Amino acid sequence: MTFKELGMSPEILKAIDELGFENPMPVQAETLPVLLNDDVDLVALAQTGTGKTAAFGLPMIQKMDYTNKDTEVLVLCPTRELCIQISKDCKNYSKYIETCTILPVYGGASIDVQIRTLRKGVKMIVATPGRMNDLINRGVVNISKLKYVVLDEADEMLNMGFKEDLDNILAQTPDSKHTLLFSATMPKEVEAISKDYMNDPVRIQIGVRNQGADSVSHVYYLVHAKDRYLALKRIADYYPDIYSIVFCRTKLETQEVADMLIRDGYNADSLHGDLSQAQRDHVMNRFRLKNIQMLVATDVAARGLDVNNLTHVINYNLPDELEQYVHRSGRTGRADKTGISIAIINLREKYKIKDIERQIKKEFTKAEIPTGKEVCKKQLFNMIDKVEHVDVNYSEIETFLPDIMKKLEWMDKEELIRKFVSLEFNRFLEYYVGAPDLNVDESRERSKQEKGSNNRGDKRTNKDGNFTRLFITLGHKDKIVPQRLIGMINDYTHERHIEIGKIDILDTFSYVDVEESKAQAVIDAFEDKFVKGRPIAVEIAESKGSSSRGRSGERRSSSGDRRRDGGGERKSSSRNSNDRRSNDRNSSDRRSSDRKKDSSRSSRDKDRKRYR
Repeated sequence: MTFKELGMSPEILKAIDELGFENPMPVQAETLPVLLNDDVDLVALAQTGTGKTAAFGLPMIQKMDYTNKDTEVLVLCPTRELCIQISKDCKNYSKYIETCTILPVYGGASIDVQIRTLRKGVKMIVATPGRMNDLINRGVVNISKLKYVVLDEADEMLNMGFKEDLDNILAQTPDSKHTLLFSATMPKEVEAISKDYMNDPVRIQIGVRNQGADSVSHVYYLVHAKDRYLALKRIADYYPDIYSIVFCRTKLETQEVADMLIRDGYNADSLHGDLSQAQRDHVMNRFRLKNIQMLVATDVAARGLDVNNLTHVINYNLPDELEQYVHRSGRTGRADKTGISIAIINLREKYKIKDIERQIKKEFTKAEIPTGKEVCKKQLFNMIDKVEHVDVNYSEIETFLPDIMKKLEWMDKEELIRKFVSLEFNRFLEYYVGAPDLNVDESRERSKQEKGSNNRGDKRTNKDGNFTRLFITLGHKDKIVPQRLIGMINDYTHERHIEIGKIDILDTFSYVDVEESKAQAVIDAFEDKFVKGRPIAVEIAESKGSSSRGRSGERRSSSGDRRRDGGGERKSSSRNSNDRRSNDRNSSDRRSSDRKKDSSRSSRDKDRKRYR
């Protein structure tokens, strides 16, 4: 089936023909007939890079009434990069429809300019939830005549904490409008949106739910945590033509890794939330032109990047939300191309690979980090291959050849080749002389860990003295197990020698004992960390006695009320905690009574009672 057979207008057909569109991609072939011929609510589940923008953009552009200036379509998406990209694509599709006005609305751009444009009349608004909610609250945008609302990457909008903004925006839209929901994954929270805001939606699913794309191969490398960066360099060197996104968990780590790669001579740069819009645009332009081979990015910053032909996605750290892995790996293997998704993990993270395999319905291949000799061989033959296929401008170079031949006539063929190769290749040979094996011997490491665990037993002191008991808002409901909790502490603190004692995991929170001297470092490391869109809070659990070991440690009362009120507020500064603790003790009886009255918090209260 062609786009013409689907009934697209001549103006749209002309525009998409110039873009090189020939036949609809699977999600488009399923979605377009429905949306072009009927006014319905729709839920479409398809992987990143499968053409979802055209699947909703083309029918929306065709069905709008251009005899007026009313805003008829609102597209909501999680990030400004995706907002800009959707707007750009839709403008390309409507190139030959002069009255089709499309405005991207996002934070970081001038709101005054956006307001002026809105007042002139815009047929389609593409917006991030935060900025759109701001415009609605200011009363400067009229969405009373909307015909369609599109929720693109709905799962990510919820993960990023936009639920309240979405609720407020959707509440302002007319009941007569139709809602289209597009997503790569379909967690329970997205299902809830379809039930709350949609009326008997048509459901379209391309592939298996939450499954990774068939065009992507999944590989993991097992290394010591301290060797993670060395492994990244080794992988980059082994693939000379690598064109990849390297995913990190935090903005700080993203910048650090990018800085190290740049310092070591790689064509790399960073993309994260601390960059201005102008900086982000500059980085993305360079990346699209392949002036940057390795873009180091956070998950949020990388959403909506429309970059084709990526050879690799590299998970410098696996995401906390394993569903996020589907989005990461979907950045490669797009538009019928193949790609490789690489995970660099340590032994304590290996269980995550099994979890991801169950989710994406695909198996990982364990690969060995290349040796120095293997890297040198790969680089050498890559260079020789380029020499073999280089285009020679015979007419221009011919005049120089006699002098060149005379200069080099004293060397035989073998010596000339050796010198030529060494000119470009010596730096690799020098760097990888005596390069260590970065691969982990699993059997040996497990033996060490078991021996260390047996030696520690259930002791409550370490070499420095005592442990400190920490309260953390993660529990069984977050699929937390001891290995995952230990792995998070190791990754977030960037320390590999924190001693960890007893761990108690309950339904909605946990207690973990860490060596006293590292407790504050662990608390600080969990700042700005999220799970399922909810901030993770960590604080010292107050002991029943004066001992700092906290065997029967109670959660510190200083934040009891606010934790029960939402579980999302960050830890308070240490210099204020003593005053609050004193005040909270005076009102502990009242809070205890309030807890019993609040049935919605019964699960956590039962856990705490059972723990005592």
